[in-house]
Amino acid sequence: MSSFAIDQFDFPPYRPPSEAYSMLLRVSRGCPWNKCAFCSMYKKYPFARKSVEEIKREIDLMPQVYGREAREVFFGDSNSLLLNADDLVEILQHLYEVFPDLERVTSYARAKTLIKKSPEELREIRQAGLTRLHIGLESGNDQVLKMINKGATAAEMVDAGLRTKNAGFECSMYVLLGIGGMKLTLEHRQGTIAVLNQIDPHFIRVRTLTPIPKTPIAQWIEDGTFIPVSPLISVEEELDIVRGLWVTSRFLNDHVSNVVPLDGKLPEDQTQMIAALEVAVAYCRENEVHYSDYRGL
Repeated sequence: MSSFAIDQFDFPPYRPPSEAYSMLLRVSRGCPWNKCAFCSMYKKYPFARKSVEEIKREIDLMPQVYGREAREVFFGDSNSLLLNADDLVEILQHLYEVFPDLERVTSYARAKTLIKKSPEELREIRQAGLTRLHIGLESGNDQVLKMINKGATAAEMVDAGLRTKNAGFECSMYVLLGIGGMKLTLEHRQGTIAVLNQIDPHFIRVRTLTPIPKTPIAQWIEDGTFIPVSPLISVEEELDIVRGLWVTSRFLNDHVSNVVPLDGKLPEDQTQMIAALEVAVAYCRENEVHYSDYRGL
């Protein structure tokens, strides 16, 4: 690696675990929404668009930074689909000129941004070589989505997911266990099942809520207005979700926050995943405080 190229290169601060071996290309900075109650990822990165010329210069540096063997690229920061479709196409075309053997190019995308793009624009971006979109669903329940200030409704999440698939992208949806707290845990499960069944995404990736200091949810926990779920309830949420799915998705717990590691294809591996979660529920019931005792309930 060239030390000069590394010094000049604008690395994204975050990427999904599934992009651990991908080259990273920052096409914007920060998050244009940046209001979700559970998230602090981009608070210190004011949102800024990068010019096409700046991005193309960094693409030209990538062989010096990463070499030429990598076959995957992830676009950072949080929502590259906010860029103009023509600009994204130009960026992708240049990327494939520099790396003609690329096999996968992926990005985060907000549901609200996706539904503002026309089907034609999305198809153009897909045909230019963006292959997979990572979309934060978190929950399929409107009460939960409003509470956490997600900025999209369940119906808009469905619309975004279907637009993603119809344009030819791989659709990777993220679910956040415990995000409804104890008050809305049942609504969270039911809504999430309903949305995922309507979308049938290629990937369902599960995370478990981990309150981050100074976020609104951390403050709600401190003042007692949000009662977080226990590990038992978290696993029960996931068990109910897996039981309720009628999809052909790959289902993954690929994050350190999760209690039970899972990686299976639905519906083929549904029975085995349910069995693994039932074992975890039984263990939690034997080793945790009782549901009625948790957090003073």
